[in-house]
Amino acid sequence: MEYRRLGKQGIQVSEVGLGSWLTYGNAVEGDETKRCLTRAYELGVNFFDTANAYAGGESERAVGAALAGFSRESLVIATKVYFGMGPGPNERGLSRKHVYEQCHASLRRLGVDYIDLYQCHRYDDNTPMEETLSVLDNLTRQGKILYYGVSEWSARQIEEASKICSDNGFIGLASNQPQYSLMARGIELETLPTCERLGVGQVVFSPLAQGVLTGKYLPGLPPPPDSRAADPKQNMFLKNGELDAWVQNRVKIDDTVLSKVQTLKSVAMEHDMTLAQMALAWCLRKPIISSVIIGASRPQQIDDNVKASGIKLSNELINIIEATLA
Repeated sequence: MEYRRLGKQGIQVSEVGLGSWLTYGNAVEGDETKRCLTRAYELGVNFFDTANAYAGGESERAVGAALAGFSRESLVIATKVYFGMGPGPNERGLSRKHVYEQCHASLRRLGVDYIDLYQCHRYDDNTPMEETLSVLDNLTRQGKILYYGVSEWSARQIEEASKICSDNGFIGLASNQPQYSLMARGIELETLPTCERLGVGQVVFSPLAQGVLTGKYLPGLPPPPDSRAADPKQNMFLKNGELDAWVQNRVKIDDTVLSKVQTLKSVAMEHDMTLAQMALAWCLRKPIISSVIIGASRPQQIDDNVKASGIKLSNELINIIEATLA
């Protein structure tokens, strides 16, 4: 496993991180959760990502329990805040009250004294940005969190946050967690250049397009019975039924796309890689990408994916990959 700095920060994260959306505390049982996280740790993964809203807090509990036996200094634990955690008007969003309360709730669920990376899960139109950044600065200075970041914020929003931090003497944001893969490249136009200039690292989610870029979904055939697409537990976002817009507007997959993916699978095999390894290495070709966050319901999936760390794709191969999906 190789490691990269989180943007301009000193902390280093594994090039391949392990996330818990739809898996731990939800579709994956406790013993298998422990096996997955243990295997990832054994293979050098130090970056573990979750969120308070995943399975209504159960994901944080499952991740915290599975990691409890490892040296705290060897772990980079990330979680998030924004989505509703109850019916009340102040039980969602990025207000000072909700962020403060949920940070402490996450600490309890994870069973840790501090959170390495605390992320705003989405942008909150109803809360002044200065209010959110102020409480994150306070939590950092209190030692409750070490770094903070955002997820799915636009380039303009990240730029504005950086200016507010500079103007007010706040500790600045360290990271952004956007969706990024061969099939979702929207951040390349504005978000990546802005973050490169500001030194904001990227820890990207869905780098395998929800499993499509593993090649296991075949044109004209139903999803394999053991796949995410065939598991109703892995087709929900929040336990309370609040669906994220990204889920509702996910990449449209049809047989034409799946046929192109099968061609990519052959290309990967010709270069002694699995398709998943090639797709992850493609994301990591950019130095601003600090880590690609994978999901895994079985340890064997982690064994395959972590081998992407350190792979350097030639410019010729990158051109072939991108032309295949064009």
